[in-house]
Amino acid sequence: MLSPHPEGIVLAVRAYAGAKRNEVRGVSEEQLRVFVTQAPEKGKANKAIRKQLADSLDIKASQIELLVGETSPQKKFLIRNVDEQVLRDTIYQLTQEDRE
Repeated sequence: MLSPHPEGIVLAVRAYAGAKRNEVRGVSEEQLRVFVTQAPEKGKANKAIRKQLADSLDIKASQIELLVGETSPQKKFLIRNVDEQVLRDTIYQLTQEDRE
């Protein structure tokens, strides 16, 4: 799900646009599952996913860049200026909350 990149860390995401609410809901097939209410049109869902990632991971949206998957549900986001272990711990906490 996380892989090194010269400029930071790449996070693999499985996007679910048009959901009932915005949330991060666990991990599936080594991808973080991110649900957003925005429809997948004209980049609206990608912006919402970026915002949801920033909110959930407690980082700034400006630290997140979509690298791959502009029109696909399988996406890769580059996350800059974050410690990999801190990011892993945050994702772990998010996915544990989902199981409760």
